[in-house]
Amino acid sequence: MHPFIHDDFLLSTPLAAQLYHEYAAAAPIFDYHCHLSPQDLAKNRRFSNLSEVWLEGDHYKWRAMRLHGTEEKFCTGNADPYEKFQAFAATVPHTLRNPLYHWTHLELARTFGITETLNESTAPAIWEQANAQLQSENTTEDLSSWGILKKFNVQFIGTTDDPTDSLEHHLALKDSDCPATVAPTFRPDPALNILQRTAWNAWMEKLALVTDQDILTIGTLKDALSSRVDFFDTAGCRASDHGLARCPLRIASDTEAAATFDKAISNQDITPDEAEGYAGNLLTFLGELYAQKRWVMQLHLGAIRNVNTGMFNQLGPDIGCDSIGDEAQIPSLALLLGELSQRDALPKTILYNLNPADNYAFASMAGNFFEEGIKAKVQYGSGWWFLDQYEGMKNQLNTLSQLGLLSHFIGMLTDSRSMMSYPRHEYFRRILCQMLGEDMTNGTLPNDIKLVGSMVKNISFTNAQNFFE
Repeated sequence: MHPFIHDDFLLSTPLAAQLYHEYAAAAPIFDYHCHLSPQDLAKNRRFSNLSEVWLEGDHYKWRAMRLHGTEEKFCTGNADPYEKFQAFAATVPHTLRNPLYHWTHLELARTFGITETLNESTAPAIWEQANAQLQSENTTEDLSSWGILKKFNVQFIGTTDDPTDSLEHHLALKDSDCPATVAPTFRPDPALNILQRTAWNAWMEKLALVTDQDILTIGTLKDALSSRVDFFDTAGCRASDHGLARCPLRIASDTEAAATFDKAISNQDITPDEAEGYAGNLLTFLGELYAQKRWVMQLHLGAIRNVNTGMFNQLGPDIGCDSIGDEAQIPSLALLLGELSQRDALPKTILYNLNPADNYAFASMAGNFFEEGIKAKVQYGSGWWFLDQYEGMKNQLNTLSQLGLLSHFIGMLTDSRSMMSYPRHEYFRRILCQMLGEDMTNGTLPNDIKLVGSMVKNISFTNAQNFFE
């Protein structure tokens, strides 16, 4: 009997298995968007135990544990690391058909060679076996941060970074022996959120401090942002990122946006419409900067965040209490992309959709914008967050296949805070090969392993490498 995770996991046809093993499995990983800690990477952190490397900061696991009725102290609290691991182990058998069940066992198998399924009875042995490997300094089994990157053949990592960050860890990594290139990603969303006045004012003070200038007009704000774009670029930045409920509904003129900024800086009330116009003006300005630097602009759209107000007040953001939003996305997205295109300043762009009801709308929007010599300049991005699971990935791939060119797709990313998340690339590649293998078997694609295999290899790595230059 096969262990749960075996060589042909998720691959039900000989052609699917051939595509995966010959064209996908050995491809390097180009992880162009994640939330790994640059400090951990720069220091080549060695994790003390399985709880540190696996559960620390992982809101997917916290969410499942809470649904199982687990006390919060075992999620975000100060419980003993082994007790936290035991609580997660007790939850895992109840995650059947949730993507966590697949991810959990792929991560154990690929990181530690552990093929037992995790539950309360197997937890003690798995804890000891994994910890022994984490603490070993045997170079052939090294599971330090760099050792994990080498093990999974990770060649590129794009972290997610505030424009006010010193990037000291990225700069240290540039001259290190880290096996992967680690690049910062510019995420200036706080500058747009002018209605969140307390947070906006505090962030403006930080921006003024790092740029050594007073930010008293929108002109000085744009100058400060431009200088930080220059700084990030010298540190190796290849992309920006925006996590927005939706794009702004309108784009104010420079004069109107300046007046709105003046009201904010003098602590006057601003209407929602004024805030929309200001955000649209600033986001368009930023898009022009990205185009000048040949960066990729990433737009993560559709989340409604911090829904559980009590938990947010207690623990803050990013703890697993967000949802799929249902705001209209397409008119405002069309406005932004159309305006940048009209200015001849549309950067390469990735559109990430969170609401599956909008899949076809996003994919069709991506096809409206193009540039000679660039393959799929606006990408319909991979399934993310609530959609980076079996059905979500299949739906995204099918939608892109019908409305775009799957062959130019830039593939998967981890979007994770955990060093053990790299098997998510394998998970995606197996799903891709299973779909294509089924098509070849039933005759809807030609039985040409070199033709289809070349596409698999490109989607797994090469397309992303070329897209991010």
